[in-house]
Amino acid sequence: MKALVLAEKPSVAKEIARVLGSGGKQKGYFEGSKYVVTWALGHLVTLAEPEDYDVKFRTWNLEDLPLLPDKMNLKVMKETSQQFKTVAQLCKRNDIGELIIATDAGREGELVARWIMELVHWRKPFKRLWISSQTDKAIKDGFASLKPGKDYNHLYASAVCRAEADWLIGLNMTRALTTKYNAQLAAGRVQTPTLAMMMEREREIAEFQSKPYWTVSATFGSFAAQWRESDAHDGRLWTREAAEAAAERAAKAGSAKVENLRTSERSEPHPQAYDLTELQRDANKRLGFSAKQTSNVLQKLYETHKLVTYPRTDSRYLSSDMVPTLKGRLESVAVGPYAPLARKLLRAPLQVTKRIVDDGKVSDHHAIIPTEQYVQLGALSNDERRLYDLIVRRFISLFYQPYRYDETSVTLAAGGERFYAKGKIEKESGWKDVYAGHSDPLQDDEDGDDGESHSRNDRQPAQVLPPMSIGGTLTLKSAAAKELRTLPPARYTEASLLTRMEKHGLGTPATRADIIEKLLSTDTIERIRSSLVPTAKGKQLIELVVEQLRSPELTAKWEGELERIAKGNGDPAKFMAGIREQAASWVAEVKRETREYKPHNMTGSFCPECGKGMVEVKGKRGKSLVCSDRECGYRRNAEPVLLNKRCPQCRKKMELHDGKAGKYAQCKPCNVIEMLGDKDGGRMNRREQERLVQQYSDGAPLSNSLADKLKAALEAKKE
Repeated sequence: MKALVLAEKPSVAKEIARVLGSGGKQKGYFEGSKYVVTWALGHLVTLAEPEDYDVKFRTWNLEDLPLLPDKMNLKVMKETSQQFKTVAQLCKRNDIGELIIATDAGREGELVARWIMELVHWRKPFKRLWISSQTDKAIKDGFASLKPGKDYNHLYASAVCRAEADWLIGLNMTRALTTKYNAQLAAGRVQTPTLAMMMEREREIAEFQSKPYWTVSATFGSFAAQWRESDAHDGRLWTREAAEAAAERAAKAGSAKVENLRTSERSEPHPQAYDLTELQRDANKRLGFSAKQTSNVLQKLYETHKLVTYPRTDSRYLSSDMVPTLKGRLESVAVGPYAPLARKLLRAPLQVTKRIVDDGKVSDHHAIIPTEQYVQLGALSNDERRLYDLIVRRFISLFYQPYRYDETSVTLAAGGERFYAKGKIEKESGWKDVYAGHSDPLQDDEDGDDGESHSRNDRQPAQVLPPMSIGGTLTLKSAAAKELRTLPPARYTEASLLTRMEKHGLGTPATRADIIEKLLSTDTIERIRSSLVPTAKGKQLIELVVEQLRSPELTAKWEGELERIAKGNGDPAKFMAGIREQAASWVAEVKRETREYKPHNMTGSFCPECGKGMVEVKGKRGKSLVCSDRECGYRRNAEPVLLNKRCPQCRKKMELHDGKAGKYAQCKPCNVIEMLGDKDGGRMNRREQERLVQQYSDGAPLSNSLADKLKAALEAKKE
């Protein structure tokens, strides 16, 4: 009997088949003497659409809501139905004795496989391949220690609850809002509270009133000190007079007495290994990557190059069984710029601490670190190389000593005023050697995650203090007041938004990037340089959505319950009953609402079909003009599409337009218009070209050689 191995993607299936010696390529699978390896192309099965329950739901009507099927049905996805047929036929083969689930080792991967199993009515034994990297060794070790499939039943239950909850909340709320306000308005279990957090930040910024404040600094030659009223004071003065008076008193004194002097040894431990969210944050701050871009590049490093471990993890620790592999991983990355950094560690036993290895803090997968696969840096794209650099340096830094330094704090008295200064002397660079010439990963970042901020204005650089003793005096060279202003909270970047989503339990490491992209694609938020800003549509939408759905606390509570279900401590039936009740209640609330929605993107154009105003929307192919009446559905390009058809007069490319009589080509400068037949798709035939030359050339010579030939042919035809 053979085992059927179900991978998630063809590329992964190909690698597994190679490692297992099942190289016989067939249509939709690989086959060997012991294993048949096939794949799922991502999802092959999904939840049924409303129209699959009743054809009347194909039309969106507010009266038909809420849609709450007694039992959620599954269906084969049309675009991947051929591969599903292949998998289903393999499952029915008499020589297949068991199934090995080899989809991604996570909640979504489990769902991919189990839904297929449900539709093909799999009743034979099944096992689970659970690995954290795609190297040959990991695959071989994984197949040598396959897990019982039933061990992941709770994970599957959690995945089903997540999918059904998103369907019930997202579909009902999106249809309710869209039909109520006759506009494309999307809402969801995670995206709506994320938008609500961003709108709250916009409110804080709008209500913020900047105020002037003053600081006073004194210079003592090689260093500067800042005035403070007391140790706990923030150094701000709220009137110019008070600041200038303090500066004048200090300056008149001409010298300062050392009142207090304290030197203490401090250390900074290395940063922890990456989980997905921390890597996305770091890549956004240091490389300018979006969260989605980081996920895509990371998947390539994991799946194609096999250089990093499983990406979609929420743990920043390693498990104890990995300790024997750590030296091998360091040896593998000891190439190029990493060679001297790694080899320094390989000369002695590695220092493995609780900050690196902690079984109690590892969830389904450990932190993202390099694999033992030999790396060829030249084989990586520029983006892959840069992201890999972050991961490798973070991994190497785990085994370096802490950064150690002496910090000296001094309090100086001058003219009855007190000035404070700090300085430090490095004793041991430690893990910072790994980042020499690179930005410090633990440096303070402006992530806009707190309230009113003034530190961006008056942040002081590190300085070295000269030798001093208590009671000694220093010459005060100058003292001056400086005017600054309080700053509003910063708008969210992707890095800071990911931090807030994580803090509030919105989504998972695997889904947060997609949530941000969905908000962007629905024109609910937009990127302005490095910031994410709600659009006018988003601002209206958040006012129309029911208040409970805006709450991050409710969504975080749901995510927590899904985690408990995955661990076998939650009740799936109770969770889904609550979701259904919530969906019904919220639809009723939308129906009762009396507010109006005014399209933010209305243009001066009118629909040629129904005469109503047109709105401008952004899409993958540029901007389009869409009828504001959703039921009309008329759409055309907002920006003209240039055809290969050339104007017979000026030879410039003509624009494609759509009118009541059909599609036509137009040259705006010459006002040349030509109707386009449906059958030729906008291409001119020979007779049409001859006619155009005759009609628009007016006997003037055309410089284009094709036009010359056509004109000559036309003359010959006349003769």
